[in-house]
Amino acid sequence: MSVSSTAGDFLARRFGYRARQRLTDWVLNALLVFLIALFMAPIVYMIIVSFKERSEITSIHAPLLPSVWRFQNYIEMWEYVDFGPLFLNSIIVVGTTTVVATFFAALAGYALARFRFPGADLYGLTVMGTQLIPGTLFFIPLYLTFLWIKNNLGIPMVGSNFGAIILYIGFYTPISLWILRGFFASIPPDLEEQAMVDGATRFIAFLRISLPLAMPGIVSTAIYIFMTAWNELFFGYTLGVKTIPVGIRAFVQGAAGTQLHYEYMAAASVVITIPIALMFLLLQKQFISGLTAGAVK
Repeated sequence: MSVSSTAGDFLARRFGYRARQRLTDWVLNALLVFLIALFMAPIVYMIIVSFKERSEITSIHAPLLPSVWRFQNYIEMWEYVDFGPLFLNSIIVVGTTTVVATFFAALAGYALARFRFPGADLYGLTVMGTQLIPGTLFFIPLYLTFLWIKNNLGIPMVGSNFGAIILYIGFYTPISLWILRGFFASIPPDLEEQAMVDGATRFIAFLRISLPLAMPGIVSTAIYIFMTAWNELFFGYTLGVKTIPVGIRAFVQGAAGTQLHYEYMAAASVVITIPIALMFLLLQKQFISGLTAGAVK
């Protein structure tokens, strides 16, 4: 009698645990679906608005979906906002910044992870300390410095893509350096030492051993730089660079007091989202690998 009672209690506990586990999984899945829908709702609405007429956007009685899907909004936006030069300038500035800043950060991050030299720790802390200073505190001295360089040395630091590239490289290299330092530190140095025993130089060992192993971290860093530089507005507007965020702000500012074309703004927002979405979709495997690899040392 006691044996059957014990078996019954065991089965009850086992099935009760399974029921609780299924309930927990269902709640977590429902919460995940809710969060995904919450995050995706503004993006979906932005896409819908980009196909609407202005009268439907401003009307409180208009249906959620447009009565007529106006694909020509994108063509009209491209011409009305003069979107072509803005898009090209953004690609040039952000693409150059991403490549150069990632390159410098990879070299410096490897040096900090592998070599011990006087002041290495102080240098690393100083690099991170620069990220604690709000950019608004030094944008006036920075602008005056760039203006002085332009007026006295003839280097186009204000109102040109070159000045924005130099500025963004200086902004995004420190934090990228610190991120990649962690990735290179997680790679066993024995692999490089074995390559050098076989006749490889330090640079060849870095190029053929450490760099491929750190590629997920490098891709993650490059995506971070691209996303932040692509959406940067404050310093781009201060320097007078014709990038997409600056152009959209000028479009909104110029339309103040007039009929603002919300459908053009939505269409422009969809277009500027495409490069980031494509970059993430193409490199999502390396990006996720970089996130997980950076968590283990």
